[in-house]
Amino acid sequence: MSAAEPSPLTHFDAEGQAHMVDVAAKAPTHRVARARGSIRMQPATLALIAGGQAQKGDVIGIARVAAIQATKRTAELVPLCHPLPITHVAVEFEIDAQSSAVHCTAQVETLGRTGVEMEALTAVQIGLLTVYDMCKAADRGMVMGEIRVLEKHGGKSGDWVSAP
Repeated sequence: MSAAEPSPLTHFDAEGQAHMVDVAAKAPTHRVARARGSIRMQPATLALIAGGQAQKGDVIGIARVAAIQATKRTAELVPLCHPLPITHVAVEFEIDAQSSAVHCTAQVETLGRTGVEMEALTAVQIGLLTVYDMCKAADRGMVMGEIRVLEKHGGKSGDWVSAP
């Protein structure tokens, strides 16, 4: 690609310089994104979370609030994200004893000119980081992973659903 050709990546201009995408010409639509991720841990750590016996308190409750709060601050954390008027955030945690993991799923909605995938991903990551923070005294070896967008709806590009 030469310097005169436009970049296929929307956050770079024709000269390859980073910029915030101009969304002024886009029509506001209802936009939804769902993301998911997991944190794996020792079975004893998972038992502390499931039993509500973690030293710092209600791990899942605090992680849910942290995830919601992070959703609203995504544009402060990711430099080229637009600040969005979030209309709804739902964060769910699932205790998975078989995998010795906690799974976090976030659904974020807005009525706007750009999607909320970054907000959903941020919610998941911060929710999982909060689980780590609250349980690190019991298990420093926890591993976060499989963080991804599951689906998005709305906007010019329409619906997208991840392959299973």
